[in-house]
Amino acid sequence: MVAPARAVTSGPTAAAVERLLAAHALELRAGPLAALPLVGLDYRVTALRDSEVLAELSYQIKDFDDYPAVLQRRLTLGADGRPSAETPAPDSPAAPWDPGPLGVVTGDRCLVMGAAARDELTVLAAVADAAVPAVEDLWGTGWADRLVLQLPDTEAQFANLLAVPAGSYQDIAAVTSAAAGAPVHTPADRVLVNPEAYRQLSALGRRVVITHECTHVATRADTHPWTPLWLSEGAADYTGYLGTGRTAREIAPELAGDVAAGRLPTALPLDTDFAAGAPAIAQAYELAWLACDLIARRHGRPALVELYRAVGAAGPGSGREQQLDQVFQARLGYGLAKFTQDWVAETVSQLS
Repeated sequence: MVAPARAVTSGPTAAAVERLLAAHALELRAGPLAALPLVGLDYRVTALRDSEVLAELSYQIKDFDDYPAVLQRRLTLGADGRPSAETPAPDSPAAPWDPGPLGVVTGDRCLVMGAAARDELTVLAAVADAAVPAVEDLWGTGWADRLVLQLPDTEAQFANLLAVPAGSYQDIAAVTSAAAGAPVHTPADRVLVNPEAYRQLSALGRRVVITHECTHVATRADTHPWTPLWLSEGAADYTGYLGTGRTAREIAPELAGDVAAGRLPTALPLDTDFAAGAPAIAQAYELAWLACDLIARRHGRPALVELYRAVGAAGPGSGREQQLDQVFQARLGYGLAKFTQDWVAETVSQLS
């Protein structure tokens, strides 16, 4: 957050700037954002410093956002008092239209927007339209049942949309992020696609990635800080690979190499193992997939869904591992220690 240079009051200067920004918003909606179906686009001035304005920008996409997304903006006023430049405030994500001319494609179950070529937006919309019902088949329809995706043209643009340093997600094809300013547990998620990593994937790889991210949207209300990442990422990967016909060795090639070399897992992956740039991040995802696949094969797919929701409903408790152990005992009939032992044996069996 940027400390205000001067808090705005109801004085004439603030009121005049508010009117100018309201007119600016109308120009954006009629011009560069005409293709984006907006319910609203509004600025709220938060600070003034001579010709510089700090403001909150809220926008809401019709039929997709239940609440507005809110971004922090910095505007420079020209000699005529009208905005002559607009950028994200420091440490704030860029707006979808900041990277360049905004293309918009609306699918049956999704909206895709971004600076990438229109044919890329169209193909991504088709992948997303297939992902939504695939996720519904496993997780039901008690979520937004629709996706908003952003596809910039470069990795640098992708980083700006997340407000992270360039290269932070170099090898990650997509991430799901809650739209800034939206209340918790509302369908205001954004799936941000990293174009340079996504373009390197096969058609199957793209399907898996988008279905994975769609699963994160569908499970938002059941995912909490006490939900271990091996469970949330494993469940998303399990859903992504469901029905693809791929074997364990095809899904987990890096881990298969480790097993062949005698490097066997001893514990479920830590949250830090999934951090962007972690040295064995590929193996962490593969181990997580194997864990969720084991639950689904041993107890049935509905049991995996019920376990996931039970972990979220359990609360933080006195400690995450202890709480998780209790949920496993109640839902599966055995504790976390036995599950871990079985999972290690299953890893060896599937990948040897």
